[in-house]
Amino acid sequence: MNGPLHLPPTGTAIQYEIVNTFWEVPVKTANLEKGYFSLNPYFMYYANQCRLAVNDEGGHILARTHRDICDIVQYIRVDLTREEIKRHLGKKLPDPKPANHNELLDSSIDLAVRLLVMMEVGELQYGFISRNRLDWPEGSLRDFLRDYFKKTTSGDYVRLERIFNARNLRRIAGIDIEWTSNIADHLLLIDGDTRVAIFHHAEFLKHQMESKTPLLPNGLAKETLMTIALLFPQSDISIKKWYCKIRRSYNLDQKAIQCGHLKADERRIENFQFWRERLTVLKQIFDEAEPKGISQWWHDRRKRVQWYTFWIAVVLLLLTVFFGFIQIIEGALQVYKAFHPLA
Repeated sequence: MNGPLHLPPTGTAIQYEIVNTFWEVPVKTANLEKGYFSLNPYFMYYANQCRLAVNDEGGHILARTHRDICDIVQYIRVDLTREEIKRHLGKKLPDPKPANHNELLDSSIDLAVRLLVMMEVGELQYGFISRNRLDWPEGSLRDFLRDYFKKTTSGDYVRLERIFNARNLRRIAGIDIEWTSNIADHLLLIDGDTRVAIFHHAEFLKHQMESKTPLLPNGLAKETLMTIALLFPQSDISIKKWYCKIRRSYNLDQKAIQCGHLKADERRIENFQFWRERLTVLKQIFDEAEPKGISQWWHDRRKRVQWYTFWIAVVLLLLTVFFGFIQIIEGALQVYKAFHPLA
């Protein structure tokens, strides 16, 4: 735990301690060693966030070790306000205080928050600007998260059929997936509604549900897992094969395809309160999309009569071309025979 932040927290012992400190989840070391506990995608995110934070020789952050981050997390978990946490950390500042002492404190707190709840809070001196970069200016983090994730209890009736899944977003509607490690970006449509961000860290979400004192609003982790089960139904073999094929390329959480599947009554839009608006918009874009190519026409079975009509027309066209080609060949042979009767 006393290792420097620029080195990733490798080894089961240090990962075990981080998990217990962050989320108070009783994970057995034996399960870590046997691979039952798979947070590899999370710890790659952890390592990347730490690397970006300590860039420029750590001149913008006070924290130096993984232990320093865990200490800040403990302050956050007991619901200290941001100013109270800064006062505790301020005792570690050298004397005299550096000119950028506020930046050093804020950067340390923001890094701990990003690692704790996987949300882009605060500014990074080096790194891409998130679409949903948030500022936690005051109060406790728990109150801040509760205010940010508002529940929605009203809206239009929307049918979430089985055909509405992650693979069909691309195959039918032409909507690409942008995998995200920022839960605030989940189900957000971007780039002119041509891409959708999907938070894939299912193992992280499961630990939020198991946490004794979760920081995320009550029900958020469970509902997010429900959206993952909706988009990646475990019972669909074709989706499972597709996900497993792309998982390594994007370092995706293998547990995202192990979240079960939603029954018909569970796929009702009223079961979703945190993500209802984004799900409704995504489903609307999906429903309104018209096939633009042969591949999309083949996979789009939403309108059965239109699908059969299109492919019958295609078959008739191909048969017409085929028999027309045969007639051309027969005509050419007849002309040849007429000029070469002895051939």
